[in-house]
Amino acid sequence: MAARVEAATMGGGEIDEESDERGSMWDLDQKLDQSMDEEAGRLRNMYKEKKFSALLLLQLSFQSLGVVYGDLGTSPLYVFYNTFPHGIKDPEDIIGALSLIIYSLTLIPLLKYVFVVCKANDNGQGGTFALYSLLCRHAKVKTIRNQHRTDEELTTYSRSTFHEHSFAAKTKRWLEDRTSRKTALLVLVLVGTCMVIGDGILTPAISVLSAAGGLRVNLPHISNGVVVLVAVVILVSLFSVQHYGTDRVGWLFAPIVFLWFLSIASIGMYNIWKHDTTVLKAFSPVYIYRYFKRGGIDRWTSLGGIMLSITGIEALFADLSHFPVSAVQIAFTAIVFPCLLLAYSGQAAYIRNHPHHVADAFYRSIPGSVYWPMFIIATAAAIVASQATISATFSLIKQALAHGCFPRVKVVHTSRKFLGQIYVPDINWILMILCIAVTAGFKNQSQIGNAYGTAVVIVMLVTTLLMTLIMILVWRCHWVLVLVFTVLSLVVECTYFSAMLFKVDQGGWVPLVIAAAFLLIMSVWHYGTLKRYEFEMHSRVSMAWILGLGPSLGLVRVPGVGLVYTELASGVPHIFSHFITNLPAIHSVVVFVCVKNLPVYTVPEEERFLVKRIGPKNFHMFRCVARYGYGDLHKKDDDFEKRLFESLFLFIRLESMMEGGCSDSDDYSICGSQNHFKEKNENVATFDTFDSIESITPVKRVSHTVTASSQMSGGVDELEFINRCRDAGVVHIMGNTVVRARRQARFYKKIAIDYVYAFLRKICREHSVIFNVPQESLLNVGQIFYV
Repeated sequence: MAARVEAATMGGGEIDEESDERGSMWDLDQKLDQSMDEEAGRLRNMYKEKKFSALLLLQLSFQSLGVVYGDLGTSPLYVFYNTFPHGIKDPEDIIGALSLIIYSLTLIPLLKYVFVVCKANDNGQGGTFALYSLLCRHAKVKTIRNQHRTDEELTTYSRSTFHEHSFAAKTKRWLEDRTSRKTALLVLVLVGTCMVIGDGILTPAISVLSAAGGLRVNLPHISNGVVVLVAVVILVSLFSVQHYGTDRVGWLFAPIVFLWFLSIASIGMYNIWKHDTTVLKAFSPVYIYRYFKRGGIDRWTSLGGIMLSITGIEALFADLSHFPVSAVQIAFTAIVFPCLLLAYSGQAAYIRNHPHHVADAFYRSIPGSVYWPMFIIATAAAIVASQATISATFSLIKQALAHGCFPRVKVVHTSRKFLGQIYVPDINWILMILCIAVTAGFKNQSQIGNAYGTAVVIVMLVTTLLMTLIMILVWRCHWVLVLVFTVLSLVVECTYFSAMLFKVDQGGWVPLVIAAAFLLIMSVWHYGTLKRYEFEMHSRVSMAWILGLGPSLGLVRVPGVGLVYTELASGVPHIFSHFITNLPAIHSVVVFVCVKNLPVYTVPEEERFLVKRIGPKNFHMFRCVARYGYGDLHKKDDDFEKRLFESLFLFIRLESMMEGGCSDSDDYSICGSQNHFKEKNENVATFDTFDSIESITPVKRVSHTVTASSQMSGGVDELEFINRCRDAGVVHIMGNTVVRARRQARFYKKIAIDYVYAFLRKICREHSVIFNVPQESLLNVGQIFYV
């Protein structure tokens, strides 16, 4: 494999310390070839690992039950009650409702989500932001344009190309043409995310309350207030143990949910055999037609209750991360789907003989001898289902944070084995308070069910619209297939949505209010973040001004290393000019550090850092871009700083072994360009325009050891100089930029910026806290700009 110097230089990989640093360029080439071959072998092994054996696949399918299907599996607790909240007027309506449930489960979870949407995962990650990340890699739709083509060379940055005149290319150009379309796409993603956050509040409320409601069946003297109190105690306990993570008790989830599915399937078969075998005729869709033909607004609005049979699909997609798609598909088709069909059919058979028991259909249909064991299993399954949606909410919050769409909050990784298992303390307590408020405020399943259904149907609509773009841009499907998928999905989902509109005043307003609040927070935060980035881009310092200051930068260069944090991946930030014009001294070595989040799940450690030189060598100025995916863990400061200097030293070593470095280049000019290494047959590396600030010139292959050694001596001197400066002290310089609205700005912008954004900035975590920067090494540089 041809050597690509950037992979070794910018990735922070290690070089054998015992090797002769004054070796020839041939030695360097051989090392780089070997490292690239090892990298290719690692990728091949990763690909092989994805080919699971049949036994392992079955094991993963079993484990996926506890993580992926808990929410969907507990729907039988409350579906029939929410479908017929005012009782059953015609026994044939039971058959019609069962038929609707059967085909809803078939069309939405089975055909759409399990076999289509789950394949649109981003390296195993699901959720609305995962779909958005896929779109960002295939089209330039990010509102914050801090991405560069070097990022596309990451091994995890998978993307497909298409013909210029194809339908996909036309769609891509249509999306990229106007900023309003990019903004609309982001708002669509935020709406879906906010609705999933609403699910994180409503799922624990309805699941736990429905499970606790079984107490009244065998203990009729218990009041509804006692049931609510029991549900609240369970919810408080559930949210209070979130900081321990699911790693310690996660092994229990799959057996609990598996036992739940076997139990409801067994009870379903028992009820069909004992009460009414004719309910199986509901598998004929003709009964759906007859159900609606009998007319009445109640039958149309009953779709809101029937739709609860497919709740949990949003958590199914968001919790996809730890299992291959094939395992999820096997679990659903072999266990979940048939067990749910039997459970609903059994309840329908029981209700046919006991229509007055529809309010407690699930618990009433349980044989008396197994009632209390089933009550315990149902409560445990409800807790597992709640955990699944809470975990999905945490994951989406972290993804939104990485995309600059949520205030900086504390994210704790609760597992050393699984990167995706996280805990967000602030969000956890907010969810708990809102969940308790919903449970205690409504006190019954019907209104909570209406709220739950509204949130789920909006998430489904958002997913359909995003999947349409995925099928065009990522999968490059024929437009006929895209049209068929979109039309069929929208027809079914819009039908459910129209039914939910009738229930907005009956609890359906709750997720709308919750989503509106979170949407306001996320939109204002993203707007402020975008304006800050645009300000930094437009106020960058010119290279002419930097060069005019000379190697001393017009100041006293004191021993030490200054790490200047900036959001710019190119150019010298405005805070640097603000710093040197207000202070009499600057550090001997200056490194501009940009921490950038990319639309990928993870960035491999060996590709984390990109290091570039700014200006001539005697300026001792560098840039380091630290790239993270939306699922990556930000390391502690000591580790981050160590990796940064390792990458910097490796860059200087390799640069010194090349002929014609930046400082000796006759081609260096004010209008030069920052470049990145690219492989060529005749060169060790050539360079490609990247930036209007920095410059490195092409380097030809050198075969004489003397030339390489003489270049290395300069590099060793610079390494020693930087090490001495590092020993003298490292100072972290961060910009504290205050955003304010202009006097002539409209009133809503003043409210959004001067009050909402300012409040969010005040309560969110500082960058220094996120990177664990010690206060004694921190220097804040304040500045104000107006929008």
